[in-house]
Amino acid sequence: MSKTRHIHLIAICGVGMSALAGMLQARGFRVTGSDQNVYPPMSTQLAALGIEVRQGFSPAHLADNPDLIIVGNAVSRSNPEVQAMLELGLPFLSFPQALAEFFLQDRHPIVVAGTHGKTTTASLMAWVLAAAGLQPSFMIGGIPRNFGTNYQLGDGPFFVVEGDEYDTAFFDKGPKFLHYRPQSAILTSVEFDHGDIYRDLDHVKDAFRRFVQILPANGFLAADVDYPHVPALLTTAPCLWEGYGRSTMAQWGARDIEWGETTTRFVVLRNGQPVGAVEWELMGWHNVHNALGVIAVASHLGIPFGRIREGLQRFTGVKRRQELRGIVHDIMVIDDFAHHPTAIRETLAALQARYRGRRFWAIFEPRSATSRRSTFQEAFVDAFAGADHVIIAGLYNPDYIPLGERLSPERLASDIAVKHGKDAHYIPDVDAIVAHIATHAQPGEVVVIMSNGGFGGIHEKLLSALQ
Repeated sequence: MSKTRHIHLIAICGVGMSALAGMLQARGFRVTGSDQNVYPPMSTQLAALGIEVRQGFSPAHLADNPDLIIVGNAVSRSNPEVQAMLELGLPFLSFPQALAEFFLQDRHPIVVAGTHGKTTTASLMAWVLAAAGLQPSFMIGGIPRNFGTNYQLGDGPFFVVEGDEYDTAFFDKGPKFLHYRPQSAILTSVEFDHGDIYRDLDHVKDAFRRFVQILPANGFLAADVDYPHVPALLTTAPCLWEGYGRSTMAQWGARDIEWGETTTRFVVLRNGQPVGAVEWELMGWHNVHNALGVIAVASHLGIPFGRIREGLQRFTGVKRRQELRGIVHDIMVIDDFAHHPTAIRETLAALQARYRGRRFWAIFEPRSATSRRSTFQEAFVDAFAGADHVIIAGLYNPDYIPLGERLSPERLASDIAVKHGKDAHYIPDVDAIVAHIATHAQPGEVVVIMSNGGFGGIHEKLLSALQ
């Protein structure tokens, strides 16, 4: 790749692809891209960087013969630019291949993988390294509030990567994280997800087993051993590993947890012995677990606990993860990315521990490839048991899911009402949801909006309606 000058990215407006574009430009390459979904914030981010984005997909976008093309994972073999790329014989890489080729070869990659918590844990890992003065690089699938951007090229030896188990490209159906050359890793959890590419739980476990096995013998792995499918995977690890969580097999744990109205306090344990106390902004057991994974890796890298604690205590979280969007007439509106039953359950439990005595609304949009399927039809019923009021929205783009495989939001709302005695409704339209909440929500209540997408701008619509 030493002669590469012009790099073109097909589907440049994805979160990861736009970050990669910015990093490549910072390295001195001429970068262009194309996409059919060109809208803020990625469009404005790329425009601010001066990166040309060509509208739609067309063979004409390759008329200047780029030296290299990077193909996004959502781009199919039938894409007209891909067809032109193949006909012209232009060199190409997938997004994970390009990240590894251009940015990971001379670094110590710290890869955060798992079904849940990757974004928060990777953000926290990067921030702890930064707070310790180690100037890390990172690429993350969300926006860490401490950095205000999802990527950074630092001068230090460490590169933190959020390791996605989703497939790589139309020409490589393996998980992205197999390309990231981990030297250190955190495995947060293993459960079934991504029903559009994984057949069943065994298929998911096999992907994570392959990830564990690519760690080098001198590498290090921290893993949440509370998840029942994780310990068996660790038996295949070629390197040193340490577990964290509440299990008796965990080397790292926590006790004396105090759930305050603005902070959480806990004592960190290593092999049952106190290491020190932490007080930070984040809430919930799942975030305590995320902290333990980061503490384990940072400690293995030689960072003193006092520096680690300082980073934890200054960490302000990630956008769209339990993010308070506003308070109107003492009604709190919170945005969260939860779209898996486990994530929904843990999010509600965390918020209830933080805001004790308040009543909760849970508003859910089935939007991810798995949440729109009937896979979790029964599991979702119990996931919402902690809420007082539940609204299930209509499926996002339902036609992409075969009729016989779709989640039934009407049935889900009915089952929540019957099984748990909750005020639960199926309301397919965003504006109707907003009107219902604005009419019935009371001062002191908390409205938690859960979706892995924009959900029709519901957050701002609701805050305006509550006024």
